[in-house]
Amino acid sequence: MAKKKVVEVVENEEGSLSGRLGEFGSAVMQIAEEKGISKERVLEVVEAALAAAYKKDYGKKGQIIKAVFDEVKKEANFFLVKEVVDETVREFVEEVPEGEEENKEEGKEEIKEDAVEDEDRLPRFNAERDILLAEAKKIKKSIALGETIEMPLESHDSFGRVAAQTAKQVIIQRIREAERESMFTEYKEKEGQVVNGIIQRVEGRNVFVDLGKSVGILFPSEQIEGENYHVGQHLKVFLARVESDTKGPGLLLSRAHPEMVRHLFSLEVPEIFTGTVEVKALAREAGSRTKIAVFSAEEGVDPIGSCVGQKGTRVQAIIDELGGEKIDIIEWNENPEKFISAALAPSKVLSVKISEEEKKAIVIVPADQLSLAIGKRGQNVRLAAKLTGYKIDVTSEEAEAIETPSEDMPEVISSDDEVSLEEK
Repeated sequence: MAKKKVVEVVENEEGSLSGRLGEFGSAVMQIAEEKGISKERVLEVVEAALAAAYKKDYGKKGQIIKAVFDEVKKEANFFLVKEVVDETVREFVEEVPEGEEENKEEGKEEIKEDAVEDEDRLPRFNAERDILLAEAKKIKKSIALGETIEMPLESHDSFGRVAAQTAKQVIIQRIREAERESMFTEYKEKEGQVVNGIIQRVEGRNVFVDLGKSVGILFPSEQIEGENYHVGQHLKVFLARVESDTKGPGLLLSRAHPEMVRHLFSLEVPEIFTGTVEVKALAREAGSRTKIAVFSAEEGVDPIGSCVGQKGTRVQAIIDELGGEKIDIIEWNENPEKFISAALAPSKVLSVKISEEEKKAIVIVPADQLSLAIGKRGQNVRLAAKLTGYKIDVTSEEAEAIETPSEDMPEVISSDDEVSLEEK
C-alpha cells in the first residue's frame, strides 16, 4: 500500500526522513489513486508531516512552520510564518523575569478573576508568530496589517526519530481525514438512490452492509418485516441519509422507504428512467403492499403496460427484489373522482362524492365489493387514501359509511378478500 510506503519512509533510522524525500513523490500518486483522494490533498498531507518534523527538531514552541514540497527536485523548503501586527491588534506586555515566577504563581487566582472582566482584551504579542508592521515592511514593502509573511528557514539534511514519529502520526491522521471527506462527498451525491451492497455482518437486529468503500447500517425499523438477512447476501438498499462522523460517513440505509420502490421502477423501466412515464404518487406498507400511480403525456404510451412489462417481467423483478411485496399499478388522473376510483382497485366503484374543503371522499361500491374495497385490516382503502391525499369513507348501497381504518384496527375482513396482483 502507498500509505504504508509513506509511513515506512518516516519510520527508518535517524536521517532517513530527509534522505528519502524523493520517495514521497511516487507514494503521493499511489495514495491518490488507491484512496480516491486528490493529488493536491495528498501533497498537503506530506507538507504538513514535513513541517511537523522540522518543528520538532529545529523549531520553537509557538512557531508556525510551513513546508513546500517540490515534486520535480524531490526536496522540501521550510518557512517561518508570522502575522503582521501593531499596537491596535496586540497587547504588548513585558516579559516576567525568572525570579518573579513564584510571585506570578501566587497571583494566579487574581489574574483569573481579572480575565473575566477583560474578556475583550487584545491577544498578547508573541515574537515567535507575530511581527511588527514596521519590521515586516523592511522585508516586503507592500505588506499590510493582518497579512502573513513567510520567512525562509535554514535547510537541514537529517531529522531525529522523534521527529519522524511525529511526521508519521500527522500522515496517518491527515490521510484518514481526507479519506472520510472523500467518501462523504461521494456518498452524499448518492443520497436518495438505490445502491448495491453485500451484507458484511449482522449484530443483533442491526445489519451492516458493505457498499464498496464504506459500510452502511440497516436498522430494524428500516427493514422489511419478515425478511431474513445473512452474511454474504447481495442486497439492494436505499441510501436514506449520509451523515458526517468522526469515524467516517454514517450511511443510514433502508429497505422500507417508499422512495425505494420509485427508484427500483426507474432501474427496471426505461420509460420511467427517460421521463416518458412519470411516477405521480406512491403509497407503501413495506413487506405487504404498494400502490403506485403512473402517467404519460405522450400519445401511444401505455404507462401501466410499460411498468408491468412483457408477461409481467418488469414488475415481477421488483416484486422479487422486495421479497414478494404486492404492487398495484394504477393510472394517475387529474380528475380526483376517477383517480380515487382507480386507487381502490381491485374493487369496482359505483360513485365518488368529493368534498374539496375537507379533502374527503365518500365512495359507494357494490355490496359484494365492500370488503374487497376495504382490504385486509383496512389496508386497501388506507393505501388509497395515502396515494390520493383524500380521507376516504367507503360504503355500499345498503350499508352505512365506514371511515378509513387506522393501522391498529383489529382484523374484521378475512384474508380471502385480499386479491393478489396476478388475480387482478
